[in-house]
Amino acid sequence: MTHALDVVTFGEAMMLLVADRPGPLEHAQGFYKRTAGAETNVAIGLARLGIRVGWASRLGAESMARYLLAEMQSEGIDCSHVVCDPAQRTGFQFKGQVTDGSDPPVEYHRKGSAASQMQVADIDQDWLCGARHLHSTGVFPAISDNCYQVAAKTIELMRAAGKTVSFDPNLRPSLWPSTERMREGINALAYRANWLFPGIEEGRLLTGLDTPEDIAGFYRSKGVDLVVIKLGADGAYYDSGDEQGYVAGFPVAKVIDTVGAGDGFAAGVISALIEGQPLRSAVERGAWIGARAVQVLGDTEGLPTRLELEQAGL
Repeated sequence: MTHALDVVTFGEAMMLLVADRPGPLEHAQGFYKRTAGAETNVAIGLARLGIRVGWASRLGAESMARYLLAEMQSEGIDCSHVVCDPAQRTGFQFKGQVTDGSDPPVEYHRKGSAASQMQVADIDQDWLCGARHLHSTGVFPAISDNCYQVAAKTIELMRAAGKTVSFDPNLRPSLWPSTERMREGINALAYRANWLFPGIEEGRLLTGLDTPEDIAGFYRSKGVDLVVIKLGADGAYYDSGDEQGYVAGFPVAKVIDTVGAGDGFAAGVISALIEGQPLRSAVERGAWIGARAVQVLGDTEGLPTRLELEQAGL
């Protein structure tokens, strides 16, 4: 069967304004304009590797929306299911610079955004299920109740169609009314995924367990086919039932910005698995791209092209 797309994703894109100097955001005198969004970061990462990707969302119709749409289209992403609504506004965020490798300060302006207005009725089932794979994260379902329903429905439709689904918890506690609600909501989606990519601290919070082996075993017992746990600089642990193991992290001379590393990791693993690469090789690719992502200022500058991937032997 020939698929129109390899991967589809639903999620919010925001304009990202990165401060021109370290320190508190209010001390910045200028900002670099970039794109941001967990799902679109993954979409860009996949598209640069030659994977056919579609992205569904809502934007406003102002300059920020035009910028985001043009950037996604320039990456070769199918944006035919992105609605630009002049009655809505596009979300944006500010991000500070750090020099010590810590997480940078981030200030979101997304409440009531166009993307948060997405409805189940916006899902084009034929377009969605015409793809081989759905990638979902915990960010989009957290921005509104209706977005949660969209995320749940897309996963349900793809699983019913016999397609694969990957899910990155990508926890955003500030978007949830309580930690318990977040745990329940995220796990309900995670249990339906084929491939799950939590960070180690996310896994601990979501399961109450401590070790990568125990966290992976917990989700495997819920029906998840593959669990890959991100361990930061230490690499990753993977468990598919038939195969388990650790992959070492790739050395990084200097950490510039950790935001987007997990999305790069996901793009690496997903692309390799779609290509039929061995599991360990897929996790190694994810770790390599994640290491590249922490060495740049924005969320996507470190995402490699297919040529760069091949030159690295991955």
